[in-house]
Amino acid sequence: MSEPCIALIDNLIQLRKAKGWSQKELSAASGLTQSVIARIESKKSVPTIATLYKIVSALDASLVVQQHSK
Repeated sequence: MSEPCIALIDNLIQLRKAKGWSQKELSAASGLTQSVIARIESKKSVPTIATLYKIVSALDASLVVQQHSK
């Protein structure tokens, strides 16, 4: 798993915890199963854009795609 993906997942975990939500509460808000959330947060699964969008929307956050500068 790439460093940017790891950083993104870590940010999502921080946002979930800042809301005081459990993985189960995030799963209910996002329409995903708790096991999907757990696999992503444990970095055993790389989320799709669609899955990320569901999580980010549930957390009232936004997802920004940027071009890397070289």
